[in-house]
Amino acid sequence: MAVARRLCSLSGWALCRPVLGHVSVQRGYRGSSPTDSGKDVLEIPLPPWQERPDEPLETKRARLLYESRKRGMLENCILLSLFAKENLSRMSERQLNLYDRLINEPSNDWDIYYWATEAKPTPAVFENDVMAMLREFAKNKNREQRLRQPDLEYLFESPR
Repeated sequence: MAVARRLCSLSGWALCRPVLGHVSVQRGYRGSSPTDSGKDVLEIPLPPWQERPDEPLETKRARLLYESRKRGMLENCILLSLFAKENLSRMSERQLNLYDRLINEPSNDWDIYYWATEAKPTPAVFENDVMAMLREFAKNKNREQRLRQPDLEYLFESPR
């Protein structure tokens, strides 16, 4: 116990307290307290989305498949990767361009999720047939279990 007190006093831990002979460090999140200046928040600007008019269609499909799977938030990884598996191969070039813009222009992935699940209204710039397809897919009318991304073996199967 004396060692623990000494450790707390040497380390400057103001939140140390002994618990049954052990040292417990309290952890917590202050949230957005009125005294928080926000100066420690680093905002990294994203490069603006750019259309790729000369990209071959098969390259575009492969890139969009990858980008649908690697989102940074599990909800969109699952939703978009399953949507891509079901729809990318039959989308027209115009639809691929709309999907590219939809998943790459917004800076916040939660926005895409909220639009797809109709938790928030979709901005007019993204309101199109691809967004309608995504919203319909998100409704999961067949009640499929969507707990993980699809395996990639389907890419190597012969087309039906």
